[in-house]
Amino acid sequence: MLHLISLAESTQTRHCAMNIAKECNMKPTAEAPRDYEELIRLIHDRYDEMSKSYQKIALYLTQNPNDVAVRSVNAIGDSSGVHASSFVRFAQALGYEGFKEHQSLFQKRLSTAAPGFEARIKALEGELGARTDRSEVGFMRDLVVRDIASLQDMLTQIPPEDLAKAVTLLEKADAIYLIGQLRSTPVVELLRYILTMLGKRCVLLDPGGGLATHMARMIRKTDVLFAVSFRFYANEVVNVVEEAARSEVPIIAISDSTLSPLAKNASVLFAVPEHEYTFSRSLAAPMCLAQALTVALAARLQNNAVSPRIPTVTGQ
Repeated sequence: MLHLISLAESTQTRHCAMNIAKECNMKPTAEAPRDYEELIRLIHDRYDEMSKSYQKIALYLTQNPNDVAVRSVNAIGDSSGVHASSFVRFAQALGYEGFKEHQSLFQKRLSTAAPGFEARIKALEGELGARTDRSEVGFMRDLVVRDIASLQDMLTQIPPEDLAKAVTLLEKADAIYLIGQLRSTPVVELLRYILTMLGKRCVLLDPGGGLATHMARMIRKTDVLFAVSFRFYANEVVNVVEEAARSEVPIIAISDSTLSPLAKNASVLFAVPEHEYTFSRSLAAPMCLAQALTVALAARLQNNAVSPRIPTVTGQ
């Protein structure tokens, strides 16, 4: 009898998932993903056929995996601007009974990332939720706490082989072309400074004068394009990346999601999830990543893995 009840419930769940998927122009999922990596692959495969609201949910899930792991569905809905019930229906469209079952994949990912990491994220989340200090120092503390969480996540989630591959591309490139606009501008400006000081030939594709796209057409297969872009993605950056990919130029990209428009064309993609901010999102994590790549490059160029140095401009 219990077996028959369980079978009936399972059949009912599948029918519910099929109906919800049909409403959102998604193909029904035969079986719910069993781990985080399988879930992300499925989201990538189905992204183009999702409704606008489901695409917004998909972006939030890939950009804020730690928040999804530790926060309630109502809190996630408030942060994302999408009603909590839509997150529940999204989970059911992927074959889960509800959001809790879907959320468990994010929790398992977080608990295996590093010992104690889940507890630290929960503690940070608690600190942010409990903040009552609205002074200047209070806002600074808010930013610092969020940056700590982002840096910790980056440290545990970026594959070492991706770092090594990116540094190899930079090392062997005849020239390094850099592009980043809007909020990404400081990251590429830092890269230009350090790469120039290391003696690497680099070209900043500056949007001034409207020449960035035309300059990008000079990139060769022996060069590298380093692109940085976050929501909302600068159109010119996306266009340059797509054109470079058609010319088979190696591309290193820093973005905020594996669903970023830069992702599909990147030879190496560094997806740096960001925490929601009421005013602006911090650049602490992507700036740290850019500096880490250039320090590793300096170690190779100088054959000094202990204390690589970046030459100074002046002696003062």
